[in-house]
Amino acid sequence: LKCLTFQSYEDERRNRSELEVRCQRLTLELADTKQMIQQGDYRQENYDKVKRQVSLERDVFEHELSELRRRYEVLEVSHKAQAKERNDLSKELATIQQSLNLLQKDKDYLNRQNMELSVRCAHEEDRLERLQIQLEDAKKAREEMYEKYVASRDHYKTEYEKRLHEELEQIRLKTNQEIEQLRGTSKEMYERENRNLREARDNAVAEKERAVIAEKDALRKYDQLLEQYRQMQFGTESKVAELLHQSKLKSFESEHVQLMQQETAKNLSQCQMECEKYQRKLEVLTKEFYSLQSSSETRIIELQTQNSEFQARLDTYEKLEKELDEIILQTAEMENEVEAERVLFSYGYGANVPTTAKRRLKQSVHLARRLLQLEKQNSLLVKDLEHQKEQVTQISQELDRANSLLSQVQQPYKYLIETVQQRDSQISLQKEHITQLEKDVSLLNKEKTALLRVKNQMAADLERLLNHRE
Repeated sequence: LKCLTFQSYEDERRNRSELEVRCQRLTLELADTKQMIQQGDYRQENYDKVKRQVSLERDVFEHELSELRRRYEVLEVSHKAQAKERNDLSKELATIQQSLNLLQKDKDYLNRQNMELSVRCAHEEDRLERLQIQLEDAKKAREEMYEKYVASRDHYKTEYEKRLHEELEQIRLKTNQEIEQLRGTSKEMYERENRNLREARDNAVAEKERAVIAEKDALRKYDQLLEQYRQMQFGTESKVAELLHQSKLKSFESEHVQLMQQETAKNLSQCQMECEKYQRKLEVLTKEFYSLQSSSETRIIELQTQNSEFQARLDTYEKLEKELDEIILQTAEMENEVEAERVLFSYGYGANVPTTAKRRLKQSVHLARRLLQLEKQNSLLVKDLEHQKEQVTQISQELDRANSLLSQVQQPYKYLIETVQQRDSQISLQKEHITQLEKDVSLLNKEKTALLRVKNQMAADLERLLNHRE
């Protein structure tokens, strides 16, 4: 009985909770329906007032439209004058941009060569550091070997002297016994051995002198390389510190970009939710938009008729501008300025021509003179470019000589050069990886800016819609 009563109580509680939820939903729906009924009653009661306000607003808008038409005519006249001036300036800009592009290409070419030479200089510095490290190791090994050589020499010398004494005593005993039998043969053998020993001693003395001279030369070179190494070490330490600082800054920037990307993703999800809400509102507003569109179409037809009239006038002005352009080209090709002015006066320069046309003719003549000045500057720049090309060829020849000398180097320097080349290839691969990462970061920044623009545009559209609804 207790179990059954407990189960029945639980069922009743569940049913009661479901009924309470339904009751709350129904109350909310009832409140919404009451608000809709009140809004409908308010619209029925205030329909006349709204209609009057709309008619007043319509009259105000018509008055503003007439004023805007007058302003449009004035602005159109000024726009034509400014369009002519803009065409003249665009031609000047085109000529200047051509010279600028040529100079920019020269600058880029020189920058590339400078970068390549700086990279090679860095490789040579790395190679020098490695050679200095190996030189220090070789010096330490030489000192150790020299100490071992001295100790072993003393040890073997004592042993050799002991053995010599023992062998000499034995040889004396044997020689005293066998002098009579082997005196002839022993003399010949002894003389041969003495000769060989003397030659070996002379060779050993010569080798010792050579080794001493080579040791002195190596010590001198070692001192010179130590001084160079210390100078290079100070420069490399500063460069390493700068590179570490730059790497830390780049890592911090990448982390900051990742955080910004996560925030933009969250904002995007929120914007999508808001978009769904606003799309529902847009469906309601489209109905009102269609009603306004029908009234705007009639207005568009009227404006199109006016536009066709203005287009006919524009065609006549364009024909005049083409004729003036041909006159300007003829005068610019002439070398004598007096003949150029005669041609201009024959085509109406100084006669009853509009002020804008006079201004255009004067500007075109000045443009031709300026073109001659720019051509002179261009010839000077070409000479500078040829001089720089000669310098580049000299540098390339020196590089080829250095590469040929490196290829002729023997062991162990050849092994060092190969290791440096492998390290250079690894550095280039790392640089390519870094550029790829920078491209990815720039793409993410572009996506972020695009999303922010979309968000701002949606917010502006929503504000407009809300204002229009009010």
